[in-house]
Amino acid sequence: GKAQLPRENEAASNGPTGGKKPRGRGLLRSLLCCLGRGRGSSSKSSKTSSLQGDGRGSPPPGTGSPRYLLPPVRHQDMHKKCMVIDLDETLVHSSFKPINNADFVVPVEIDGTVHQVYVLKRPYVDEFLQRMGELYECVLFTASLAKYADPVADLLDRWGVFRARLFRESCVFHRGNYVKDLNKLGRDLQQIIIVDNSPASYIFHPDNAVPVTSWFDDMTDSELLDLIPFFEKLSSVENIYTVLCNSNHPYNQVSTTVQNSPSPGSGSLGAS
Repeated sequence: GKAQLPRENEAASNGPTGGKKPRGRGLLRSLLCCLGRGRGSSSKSSKTSSLQGDGRGSPPPGTGSPRYLLPPVRHQDMHKKCMVIDLDETLVHSSFKPINNADFVVPVEIDGTVHQVYVLKRPYVDEFLQRMGELYECVLFTASLAKYADPVADLLDRWGVFRARLFRESCVFHRGNYVKDLNKLGRDLQQIIIVDNSPASYIFHPDNAVPVTSWFDDMTDSELLDLIPFFEKLSSVENIYTVLCNSNHPYNQVSTTVQNSPSPGSGSLGAS
């Protein structure tokens, strides 16, 4: 089958083809993205209430005290909200299987062997990043390892949009998921938005999330372009919770809009 990243425990069924299937799946699992739920599974589970906290920055007890991950806000970003952006299946799709139209080929050393990782850019990712960089303090936050994600970000972000890059070691590993704890950023939670295709990534902070559908290779996809007007308007609200509050709770999937803009992540709340 088609090689895909092991987002949400997909690695077992979507590893690279060829004579070393188990090895390929193991490499992908160790290198890229995060563990968690299957792509088609619902986030409705007995874990939901304990994982979510109150939806506004209170992870369950025992996850450790907050440690700020971001440097002080730059002067030019002083009055901007902070946008936390995922990498894999949100902005790009990567594979060990050769892709003829790959935008980037990134060499990554694993266990003493250099492997080529083929990377496809999601349509309109350039336009999206450039505009978001004008409106927000943008932070790349991925559950992938830095030795893969950092060189990909170098190639993807030609404009220096990302003020900081956070990788797997900055996540909280909680009940089988790499969770992105926004409490640890050192920013006002009322001014933080997380853009991610995986609900498990923002399960501590569902009220801060704008979900996007998982992207693999559909070159007709226009979700990033379609979201730009929404984020343009969201950038000017006083408190993001007035717009996003309760929109991403599994049991209260309410579409939210800003004035007449399309709802963010429409139809993608159960995707990963």
